[in-house]
Amino acid sequence: MRPTRRRLLAAGAATLAMPAIARAQQASITIAAYAGIFQDNYEPTVVEPFRRANPGIKVTYFSMGNSAQALGQLRAQKANPQVDCVMMDVSVAKAASDEGLFEAVDKASVPALADLSPRAFTPGVAAPAVTFDNLVMLYSPERVKPAPTSWKAFWDPKYKEQIAIAGVPDIVGLGFLMMANKTFGGDDYRKLDKGFEAVAKLAPSVLSWDPKPDAYTFITNGTASLGVGWNARGQLYSAQSNGKLAAVLPDEGSLFQINVLGLVKGSKQPDAARAFMNHALGAEAQAAFTERMFYAPVNLKAKVSAAALAKTAASPERMAQMLPVDWLEVAKFRESVTEQWRRRVLTRR
Repeated sequence: MRPTRRRLLAAGAATLAMPAIARAQQASITIAAYAGIFQDNYEPTVVEPFRRANPGIKVTYFSMGNSAQALGQLRAQKANPQVDCVMMDVSVAKAASDEGLFEAVDKASVPALADLSPRAFTPGVAAPAVTFDNLVMLYSPERVKPAPTSWKAFWDPKYKEQIAIAGVPDIVGLGFLMMANKTFGGDDYRKLDKGFEAVAKLAPSVLSWDPKPDAYTFITNGTASLGVGWNARGQLYSAQSNGKLAAVLPDEGSLFQINVLGLVKGSKQPDAARAFMNHALGAEAQAAFTERMFYAPVNLKAKVSAAALAKTAASPERMAQMLPVDWLEVAKFRESVTEQWRRRVLTRR
């Protein structure tokens, strides 16, 4: 039977209505995400399974140093994007969204969005969260006994000049300031006077506010006994340190850092890019990456082992202790905090 015009139109409409996953069959896409230890774990755990499941889609992993670098690249390539999906910090992603550098995605084209935690969606950001990380205390099991359970351990005089923390404006320093504020009675992370008072008293005991390459290394090689870092890297480096480094979420709680995964506006292969996003946000990939690198999953249906979950802040008890920080709100007063840090903390050396 010869196809009628009505049947042809109906077939075309059906194709357009199909999810991007089904339409993306032959394509080449580039994913821009973090370099170093993140790439070493993310590419084999998340990207490679997508390549195997979608042999017609060539995926190139473009490694970048940080979110600011990614934003600069998006701006430079706005007229002719060379990447299709980008991972970056949520506060930087707000700027990218405001500048129209991201294409919004929905549940029709990326079904996995329906299974994400409400925390995965930030008003004004046209990209969902892909990883949740949280601030932790880093310590040397060999030199810090018993194991610390409170952020107040930093103020113990016996650790004078044994502390390494990346200070403000680094997000680690900013997070530590907010947790010091909470630990010493501050009830609003937007009003940090108690945090500044506490950190100013701590300053003479700090060995370095700018540990190079990082606090994890300072503790592992014996230069410092206490530090602050991110859980995912802390857990991974701890497993590799032969007992020289450990990470703990203190009793007073912590705060989340959010990375988002955005579809670049003007992507030449948007269907394939959406298909990758659906995979990366899906329960299976989220669970696999939590097992591998201990980021808390953003997908509520991710089935994670009890052992891996115990190394994240994803349990109900720990989630209840997390400081509900709006990083877009923090961006509004970050410059003021940086100026106060120079005046109130760095002068106390």
